[in-house]
Amino acid sequence: MTDWAMIPEQALIDWPAVDWLHPGLVLILGAALIPLLRGSIGQLYRLALPLLALVTVVAMAPGTHGQFTLFDLDLVAGRVDELSLVFGHVFSIMVLIGAIYALHVRDPVQHVAGFVYAGSAMGAVFAGDLVTLYVFWELMMLSSVWLIWRRGTGVSYGAGFRYLIFHAVGGVMLLAGIVVYYLTTGSIAFNEIEVGGAAFWLILLGFVVNAAVPPLHAWLTDAYPEATVTGAVFLSAFTTKTAVYTLIRGYPDTEVLAWIGAIMTLYGVTFAMLANDIRRLLSYHIVSQVGYMVAGVGLGTALALNGSAAHAFTHILYKALLFMGAGAVLYMTGRSKLSELGGLYRYMPLTLILYMIGAFSIAAFPLFSGFTSKTMIVESAAEMQEAAIWLMLSLAAVGTFLSTGLKLPYVTFFGRDSGLRPKEAPWNMLLAMAIAAFLCIFLGVAPQPLYNLMPTEVDYNAYTAGHVLWELQLLLFTALAFFVLLKWVGKPPEPKINLDTDWSYRVAGPAVLSMSRDAIRTVWAAFIGFLQGQVRWVIGTLSEHHGPQGALARTWPTGSMVLWVAVLLAASLLIYYF
Repeated sequence: MTDWAMIPEQALIDWPAVDWLHPGLVLILGAALIPLLRGSIGQLYRLALPLLALVTVVAMAPGTHGQFTLFDLDLVAGRVDELSLVFGHVFSIMVLIGAIYALHVRDPVQHVAGFVYAGSAMGAVFAGDLVTLYVFWELMMLSSVWLIWRRGTGVSYGAGFRYLIFHAVGGVMLLAGIVVYYLTTGSIAFNEIEVGGAAFWLILLGFVVNAAVPPLHAWLTDAYPEATVTGAVFLSAFTTKTAVYTLIRGYPDTEVLAWIGAIMTLYGVTFAMLANDIRRLLSYHIVSQVGYMVAGVGLGTALALNGSAAHAFTHILYKALLFMGAGAVLYMTGRSKLSELGGLYRYMPLTLILYMIGAFSIAAFPLFSGFTSKTMIVESAAEMQEAAIWLMLSLAAVGTFLSTGLKLPYVTFFGRDSGLRPKEAPWNMLLAMAIAAFLCIFLGVAPQPLYNLMPTEVDYNAYTAGHVLWELQLLLFTALAFFVLLKWVGKPPEPKINLDTDWSYRVAGPAVLSMSRDAIRTVWAAFIGFLQGQVRWVIGTLSEHHGPQGALARTWPTGSMVLWVAVLLAASLLIYYF
């Protein structure tokens, strides 16, 4: 038996104290064991991982952690402050909800991809430098695409590749901006990007691609509807909100973003009204809702920036709830087009109720979470007397409620009877939706815990008479108009895809390639014809000179021998030369 007291102190290993555990690495490294664990043990493990990540985030102390030097670059894996903690909390909550929703899924690739994707988003949020941010940024792209491909259809494979191309271009711009920023400033610290020129704009472009800012948004509305049922829930939560975090961190008070965000809100709801696929409709509303957050970043006041962070928090929850409701319909019926649905309220009543809580939240109905966060941004536009931006943000609320809160649920769950007779969604799906729905109501009724998480102190009361009356007037008159015009607006959309900026690669791209292919074929045929003519001329000339009457020989065998010697000599010279 070893007597530890007799061992010199110098011989003992002095293990460093671990005072910080990266929640992103908990998910990423923990995902490696998922394929090895099956059945109930695997399910429990997939719940334990996000719980551990959540506990880690809750227990975090503000400060700088995980600092190290690599290739003379000072890297920071754990910058914990008020802003990163806002996103860290909601990301870890969302992973837990998503894990519950996906408990019934037996595809380990989806689970691994989902956890790595969520862990990468958390890694980007806690990154204290641009290089660490970039590494996690790219890992998000590589892991999330599998949530699209695992649906296993030809359309999903194509959408996934287009998704990769968009994000690869955005990643290249971000990397180029980081390089220029480092050469300009000598630093890679990720704070507000104050340096102008190429670095400013390249990094901004890299961020806005992930934020789905039009016209660089089609990857989202193209790919999310083609993801797996559970994969779309994860996708709705992380990529665009990570981009919102980077904009709040790096580009506060950038005026152009206020206008871009306001335009996004209307752009998204306009195309959502035309969409036939329920998940494509909800995807356009991601573009619209992220527009509020981008506008808040551009407005740049303390209220606006807090509003962007708060709205990102509530949006992750209610948008996940909406995608979970749409996913439940798709999972139980096998259909996702409004033109093929209807009359489901008798068979999926719980899904309908939970979905409507998400719909009231995204529409910013009083007592629901969207109201307590979205109005912060709208109010900041009013305080700054930005009348045009305020008007666009307010009008977008009408389109949001009209399409998400009225048209989609009416056509899907009421309307004409589609003949479908599905069962209610599985218990784990309903439980995940119920948790998200509870949080949507809780943060709507008692928003102070949310406000306490914000980067700066929030001095704002959403429940003033003015806010409540304005929002109720806007939404109730929208509902009245919908039911008065129900005969026209309550019909399912045309069963087709309404092309957006994806026209450039769905229509224009193939047309250009077809024209190019025809031109290349014409040039190639002309080139081949020219070569054939030259070969015939050479053969005719050689036959004339090496034949029996030729100048090279008096007899055919002699002429033939001279010809082949010349050919071999020429070939030897060519081989030697090359």
